[in-house]
Amino acid sequence: MAEDKNNNASGNRDQPSSDEAALSARLGSLDQRLSEIRDSRKLRTDQPGTESGDRAARASAMALGFRLSSELVAGVVVGAAIGWGFDRLLSTSPFGLIVFLLLGFTAGVVNVVRSAGVASRRR
Repeated sequence: MAEDKNNNASGNRDQPSSDEAALSARLGSLDQRLSEIRDSRKLRTDQPGTESGDRAARASAMALGFRLSSELVAGVVVGAAIGWGFDRLLSTSPFGLIVFLLLGFTAGVVNVVRSAGVASRRR
């Protein structure tokens, strides 16, 4: 009976060592694949001009966003100012302000559409 326990014990020792060997081989394979992926990403990010190109693209997009938003706000403000001026001159408060505010908003949206290039793409 003592011999059976020793055989089982040695048998159990063989199985975990084979499992550990398989696990070690899988971990080695995974480490190799991760190293290859890291190296390829590092090569892509180390290329000259990539980072400055990204910065330029972000700056250009931000400039376009500020331009479009300022055109919309300017249209609304100018329309409101003209409407307020007509109300003061003609004593038609608040109708001039409402009408020209809506016209200014419409003009601002049209300017944004033109600047964004949406209207020219359809043609």
